[in-house]
Amino acid sequence: MSRLQLALNVSQLDAAIDFYSRLFATPPSKVRPGYANFAIADPPLKLVLIENPLADGGSINHLGVEVFSVDDVAAATERLENEGLSTDVEMATTCCYAVQDKVWVSGPDAERWEVYTVLADADAAGANDVEACCVTDATSEPISLRPR
Repeated sequence: MSRLQLALNVSQLDAAIDFYSRLFATPPSKVRPGYANFAIADPPLKLVLIENPLADGGSINHLGVEVFSVDDVAAATERLENEGLSTDVEMATTCCYAVQDKVWVSGPDAERWEVYTVLADADAAGANDVEACCVTDATSEPISLRPR
C-alpha cells in the first residue's frame, strides 16, 4: 500500500497546522521548526507543510508517493527507468526530519515527484534547511495552486 504526498510551502506554519488539523480532523504526526507533517488515513495522504515565507504561500514544494519499504523504492526506480524517465536516486539521505531512501523524477512542467520510504526519524531537517532538503534541482520553482 502507498499514499500520495503533497508538500506545500506555507507562509505561517502555526496557522497552516491549525487549518489542516481541522480540515482533515487529524493532528500532525511530526512538528519541527519550519516543518510539520500529517499522516492522514482518510483520504490516504501524507501532507507536509514547509514554512517558506519567501515562496508563494500555498504553492507546491514537491509531490510524492510514500511507499513502505526499501524494496518498493527499488521497484519504483526500476519501473521509472524502464519507462525512459530520468531518475535521481538518494539512499539514506536526511530530509524533512527523516532518513529516507528515495527516487526523484520531474514532470513535463518541471514539477518534482519523489517515491520514498522513511527509514528512521531524524533530529535535523537535512541539506542545510527544510526548504532546501527536498529539492534536488536548484532551478525548480514552486508550483502555484492559485489560478493565474
